[in-house]
Amino acid sequence: MKNLVNFVKSWFKKLRGVKSTKSITSNSNNINLLILRDTFTDESTIGELFINGERFCDTLELPYRNNQRSISCIPIGEYKVRLRLPRESATRHYIHLLVKDVKDRSHILFHRGNTAKDTKGCILVGQGSQQDIVYNSTLAMDLLIKEIINLGGKNINLIIKKK
Repeated sequence: MKNLVNFVKSWFKKLRGVKSTKSITSNSNNINLLILRDTFTDESTIGELFINGERFCDTLELPYRNNQRSISCIPIGEYKVRLRLPRESATRHYIHLLVKDVKDRSHILFHRGNTAKDTKGCILVGQGSQQDIVYNSTLAMDLLIKEIINLGGKNINLIIKKK
């Protein structure tokens, strides 16, 4: 636990100069994430991510292809999410989010990336989007994790819907 605290403290030092566009508050112990999917192409699904009702950033996922592993986004629905530390991953060397209990799928993450080629079914975040791309993914991911930690980092719920 001490290692986790030290890791988070060092990560916050790295983000000290980074400012969120909004300060999000929560009246409960839950952190509620909502993805509204709104743009669908053969290459990707673009959406918006809300935290506790406040628009936070853009998302990019693969198109829906019957929830097939590595080629489809996950189904519309409700999920639990948790913080995932770098030491739990062979490929992600930063704190990211793990979507839990996705039927017939595993290791669905929120992580950095800009195009559909950067994901195998996970959710990419960005600040700005256009067809088949999100921008400033590293900054968006850092701000997302910072906001979730500021809100307590636990009891994270995700709802995915079409707009």
